[in-house]
Formats: sequence, C-alpha cells, structure tokens
Amino acid sequence: MFREAISKLIAKTAVDTVSAHCDGPCGVYDPASARIAAEAALSMTQKIIDLGPAESADHNTYGRFVSIKEQQAHLAKEELLILWTDYFKPEHLEQYSDLHDKFWNAAKLCSAVKQGVDLDAANNLMAAIEDIHNIYWATKGRDVAYYVAT
Repeated sequence: MFREAISKLIAKTAVDTVSAHCDGPCGVYDPASARIAAEAALSMTQKIIDLGPAESADHNTYGRFVSIKEQQAHLAKEELLILWTDYFKPEHLEQYSDLHDKFWNAAKLCSAVKQGVDLDAANNLMAAIEDIHNIYWATKGRDVAYYVAT
C-alpha cells in the first residue's frame, strides 16, 4: 500500500527528462573566481616576503598571511577543478588538445603556492589561470578581457 501511494505521488509530480551541457545552468561558471583567489594568494606571498625572515617578523601577522595564502590557493584549486570537471566537455578537448594538461598544471601550481613562499609559483599560477580564462571565453565565442586588481 505504501509503495502504491509513493508510486502515485511520483507519477503526479514527474517531469520530463532534461539535459544540459553543464552540471549547473550556463552562466554559473567563470574562471574569474579562480583568478580572484589566486591573486589573493599572490598578494599574501608578496606580503610574507616583504615581512622578511619568519623569525624576525611579527608572528601573528606572519601566521595570518600564511593562513590566508594557503586558504586562497586551495580555493583557487577548487574553482579550477570545478571548471575543469563540470564545464569543459569532450568537444572542448577536440579544440584544445592540451586542456587537461593546462588544468593539471594549474592545480599543481595551486599546491606549490600552498607549500611554500614562492613568488614564481604564484605568478605562474596567475599566468596559467589567464590561459584558462582565454580558452574558457573562446569556447563561448566571446573575447573577455583578463584583468587583475593590482
């Protein structure tokens, strides 16, 4: 009896099968979120370097900068991985055969930014995200300028 009632309820509320290009509706994906997080990690990296040696820096400030750098590098990685796995599809790989390598390398750069105070890694991450930004917008047939806040 319970199964019959549930079946009737489902039958009354059933919807047509739908499909979508992306996991979410188009318009929710944008590499800008990864850029913003990577730029914050770059800023914190520079601030840590400007503080000088850790042993002579204010420990609270140093710790806060490191914490923010690591959080933002992790967020950049999450944003990149979502874009990579949810937005890009096989037809994009046909156009950009090195797309997987670009994302894999960008994710590895996020890890490098987290692991140390490496200005080159932080700048390389920004360059990798700019490359991904250009590919992303090209797949949408749009030319959207890449910019940074600093």
